[in-house]
Amino acid sequence: MLSTPPSAVQNSGLQYLTSSTTSQAGLSPNQQLLPLTATVNSNDCLEIGGCDLTKLVEQFGSPLYILDEVTLRTACRQYREALARYYQGESLVLYASKAWSCLAVCAIASSEGLGIDVVSGGELYTALEAGVDANQIYFHGNNKSTDELELALKCGCTIVVDNWLELRTLVALGAQQQSQNQGIRIMIRLTPGIECHTHEYIRTGHLDSKFGFDPHELEEVFAFISQNQTLNCIGLHAHIGSQIFEIQPHKDLAAVLVDCLIKAHRYDLPIQELNVGGGLGICYTQSDDPPSIEAWVQNVCQAMVDACKQQQIPLPKLLCEPGRSLVGSACVTAYTIGSSKVIPQMRTYLAVDGGMSDNPRPITYQSVYRAVVANRMSAPLTETLTIAGKHCESGDILLQQAQLPKTEPGDILVVMSTGAYNYSMASNYNRLPRPATVLVNEGEVQMIARRETYQDLIRLDILPTGLAPARD
Repeated sequence: MLSTPPSAVQNSGLQYLTSSTTSQAGLSPNQQLLPLTATVNSNDCLEIGGCDLTKLVEQFGSPLYILDEVTLRTACRQYREALARYYQGESLVLYASKAWSCLAVCAIASSEGLGIDVVSGGELYTALEAGVDANQIYFHGNNKSTDELELALKCGCTIVVDNWLELRTLVALGAQQQSQNQGIRIMIRLTPGIECHTHEYIRTGHLDSKFGFDPHELEEVFAFISQNQTLNCIGLHAHIGSQIFEIQPHKDLAAVLVDCLIKAHRYDLPIQELNVGGGLGICYTQSDDPPSIEAWVQNVCQAMVDACKQQQIPLPKLLCEPGRSLVGSACVTAYTIGSSKVIPQMRTYLAVDGGMSDNPRPITYQSVYRAVVANRMSAPLTETLTIAGKHCESGDILLQQAQLPKTEPGDILVVMSTGAYNYSMASNYNRLPRPATVLVNEGEVQMIARRETYQDLIRLDILPTGLAPARD
């Protein structure tokens, strides 16, 4: 890493680098703004995974998602190893692939011993194509189609049942397919009634939620399952929300799930698994202070052990479903800086070649990010700027009051912590092609998603007869 005096660090992009870049051991990825391998080279340029980001943009263009393999694998291992350390029963970490569903990310998570949580037929298909064992896939969703359920039955994954329609549809499908030897493997999702401090759009555990069975329904649900041999209920699931910094709601959830397990046992259901969901937050700004992965796991495990001791029951198989805290801090997005507009006594807009089509979270959730200029890492932060996207929307603003050095068109702006819900929520708004993604590790770079072309944008379009343009 470039040697820089401490006073300069506070006035440059270097302030966002971890203080222990020479030793990644013990760092929790979700507590870092940049990937664990981030350093600055002798040309004052940001490197991740041993790759100079300015050269990556030269080679692959921008906007460009850059995923650090070391950071992603480290987060996977920290979850898996912490569960093994703090929980004496069987356990399994599932990657919540809605955070970023693509072949490479699913394959990396699977290679680290994780299962995959999917929420659509498309995510299920992606996980299967990535080589994930169907026995390690759990299929969520509050309105699964019949086609999606049939795909799930065909591959043999576990279906996390969300409502009565789905429950009855599965019984009907099971009867049609005569798959009653061992029954359709399901879990029941319940709404635990636990509030947490996060954006209202990503709260899922409170009673006013579109997800899961309400507590008063559970006795009826368990009775229904016990009367239908087509269904093999192996577990219970609950999730309280996303980007959560509090520990107590997760501890409360363990007790709620164990209480529901006791009710299920009255109906002789073979429930062996309890899934506490995910939701651990990450750093998007320097003021964010989420618990570490290890601290989160330790508290969840202890809460589950305590709840089982109180009820005098054996430890169930414990599942959790991290998404954002696995992949969020492992990725950055690189943009090329373009035009600027100065409004005296008000603000200065600095435009980049992407925006809400590659990162819709600021306009959707008012999410806050931090950025650096990758080719000016030690330059003093002398400018306060509003970073605007290139879309035809006044609300297409990536960052408010960004502290940056003086920039020029062609400089490379890097936005941090963009691994979760950026690629997965990307769109073709204004007919912008979606960005490419590269995977970096020890100086090697591999493309894992190619940049869309204009031809890709019209690939599914059909011109009605008589409207086709005349060609010379």
